[in-house]
This record gives sequence, structure tokens and C-alpha cells, in this order.
Amino acid sequence: MARREKLPLLENVTIERMAAEGKCVVHTNGRAVFVPYTAPGDVVDIKVTKARKKFWEGKAVTFHQYSPQRTEPFCSHFGICGGCKWQHIPYEQQLVYKRQQVIDQFERIGKIPFPEVDPILPSQNTRYYRNKLEFAFSDQRWLTREEITSGEKIDKRALGFHIPGSFEKILPIEHCYLQADPSNDIRLAVDQYAKEHQLPYYNMRQHTGVLRTLMIRTANTGELMVLVQFGRDADHAPEAIDGLLNHLREKFPMITSLQYVINRKMNDTLHDLEVTLFSGRSYITEHMEDLQFRVSAQSFYQTNSDQAYQLYRVTRDLAQLGGEEVVYDLYSGTGTIANFIASQAEKVIGVEYVDTATQDAKVNSQINGVSNTAFFAGDMRKLLNSEFLQEHGQPDVIITDPPRVGMHADVVKQLLEIGAPRIVYVSCNPATQARDTALLHEKYRIEKLQPVDMFPHTHHVENVALLALR
Repeated sequence: MARREKLPLLENVTIERMAAEGKCVVHTNGRAVFVPYTAPGDVVDIKVTKARKKFWEGKAVTFHQYSPQRTEPFCSHFGICGGCKWQHIPYEQQLVYKRQQVIDQFERIGKIPFPEVDPILPSQNTRYYRNKLEFAFSDQRWLTREEITSGEKIDKRALGFHIPGSFEKILPIEHCYLQADPSNDIRLAVDQYAKEHQLPYYNMRQHTGVLRTLMIRTANTGELMVLVQFGRDADHAPEAIDGLLNHLREKFPMITSLQYVINRKMNDTLHDLEVTLFSGRSYITEHMEDLQFRVSAQSFYQTNSDQAYQLYRVTRDLAQLGGEEVVYDLYSGTGTIANFIASQAEKVIGVEYVDTATQDAKVNSQINGVSNTAFFAGDMRKLLNSEFLQEHGQPDVIITDPPRVGMHADVVKQLLEIGAPRIVYVSCNPATQARDTALLHEKYRIEKLQPVDMFPHTHHVENVALLALR
């Protein structure tokens, strides 16, 4: 058997620029080397961790000189938990990189003419901006090298975030800067109660244990949802459920929705589980202008409420509605965009793959007194046929907000056949957006590109494109 080639150490190399997925890149030894947690201008030693045919991946093991573009990370978990990977980059510089990411994707993938990309809309808050966080319990806590070599007996129970590349290992979180209080207090209180009462933490390989995940959702109305996911072992420990949830209800009376599930599956997904209401209401309410949106445990809602409003304002402005348009909202989800624009259109037709999301969308229209929306669930490739168009009207504007993978090629083909005068394409992945707009270039030109920052201290960027029929 051939001996595995030893991966090299690259010494005193200068990081060149930001690259894909928030990593930086340097070219050396005839290859591109991608390195996380560095900044352009850093002079570092890089230990190569993966050798691909055309590129290498590595990590900086020694910093000889720090880039002037750096700033001090504010979180003690930076570089370990896998979140907020750009904390070492000043926020103003993050915005520059994100806008450039949009430009790069449309140049390299789209390869079609596009106008100058507008300045990115920054996030109003760069800390405590998320309205939803999910934490995992594990009896296999991530250990530092010092802890491993100490020989001491260590409590391996942890409540926190998954370590990247080691899913069963959980990093216990002392303070998270993503969600406002009382999020941190609730998580720490749950962890303390569970340890004091010897509640078994989940083992992700053997699928044993009582405590599995903790979800905390906040709303801009001040309402608060907490959902505890218990493992199948909780079937035999009802007192553990009642004890923990009663403790939370008493210690945090501000919780307006306290719920739980017993998950007997092999994965943590919530959408197909029965949610039990322990106290309060089964939902919390978000406000946006004069609208309110009910957010249930299984609902999707943009995780940065303030920036969701900015994103939808951009979408509405680019749609250029005058009150008489028929609008198709594709990948309509729970109907947030559809209801947000409905007052400025004749009618809005929402199309979505997930039936439960469509039901939420109908409820959101009902509670807001919106009567000119209609929502349909099904495979878009089959649903958007000539009979559907004849029944609901030819769209004047199509708004499409697909998942990260973008639109299926058959859906793009249907949009070309429909030929709506305007398409507003909302995307959380400029790469697939650029690919799709290139396919639409047969009939459409890009008139505007507006990036929006939803997730500070990450490389992720939303982008809204206005396409006009040529």
C-alpha cells in the first residue's frame, strides 16, 4: 500500500484576497490555497489540510504579520464554533467584499451584460440581529487539546453549537452575540437545570438520551418562543419534560409560547413532527409596516427581521406596482412577500412547493384582511401551465425567491415562455442567481442589482435583481 503523501507547510506567504465561501486565497507552489480566518495582507504559515487536484485547503498556524484590514474579534468562541467567521474583518470592509462577491458571480458565472451593482444595504444591527437560534445537546462535548491531554475527568455534557466537520461534537456556548437577551440566559438556565437534575444529554451516534435540541425564537413585538426537542428516551421520562418546562415557565415568565416535541427519528428536522403546546400560544407575531405575521414553530421567517423589511422594500420598489398588476410570487413560502406587496397590486398569486407553508400564507392573508391573494402548493414545473395562467391571469410581474440552489431549469424555461414584462429575482445565493439570469438572457436584460446584507460577520449576501423583457 502506498504511503500517504505528507501535506506541506507553506511558510511566510502573504494572503492575497477574499475568495469563495468567506475564505481567503493565496497562490503558491503553482496552486491556489484557500484559508479561513485570515484577511488580505496577513503574512502567515499555512498547514495544508486537504490536497485537491487543482487547489489546496489549509489553515493558518502562525501569523507573522497582521493585515491592516483586521479588527479584534469580539466573541470568545471565534474560530471554533464555525459561526460569524468574519468577525476579524471590520464591518465596512465586509460590505465591500460582499458587493464584490455579487460582481464576481455575475462576471464569472453569468457572463452577460449587467449594470453597475448598487451599494449594498447594510444591516441596521451587526450583533444580536437573529430572531431564531437552535442549540444542540450532546454527551460528547468538544474538548481542547489541553483538556484531552490533562488526564482529568471532564464532564462531556454540552449545550451549544455543532463543531464544523465533527457533527456529534458540541461546543458549549458561554455567550452568543447573534440573538438578544434573554436568549443566553434561557440557554444557560436549561443547561444548569439539566445537569443539576441529571437529565441525559443526547448521543448522536447511538440516538439515546432525553434532551436533544433547544430552539429560541424572538419577535419584534417582544414575544418569545421556546421549543425543547426531546429524544425517544423521553417516552419513559415524562417527569423530565414537565420538570424542565415548568422550570422555564417559572423562571422566564416573558416566554409567550412554550412548546416541545418528542423526536424519535434519526434527524433533528421539525417539519414532520407533532408539536405540543405546554403554555402560552402556539405562535409568536412579527410586525412589518401595518402587517402582522404569525410565526409558528415550524414556520419559515427571515431570521433578521429588520433586514427582511429592507429586502422586501427593495423587492416592492423594483416591482414598480401601480395597483392594477397581476403578480406571481414564486417560492412564496408563508406569504410574507405576497402579503407585503398585495396593497399595491390587483392580485397576487403565490406558488410554493410546501403545502404547510401555503396554509400559513393563507392564514397571514386572513389575519391582515388581505383579500387579493391566492396561494397554491405543488410542483412549479407542472403547476405553471397554460390552464393555470388562463385561470389566474397573465402576470405583469413575476417575483421569484428560490432556495440556495436557484430555480430548476424547467422553471426558467417556463418563465421564458410566460414572458412577463418584469421579473424581480430575490436570491440568497448570487452564484445560482447569476446562472439563472444568464439562462433568462434570451429574453431579459438586467436593469438593476441591489445587494442586501442579512448576516453580518458572515460571507452570505442577499441580492435582488430586476429583469426587464427586451
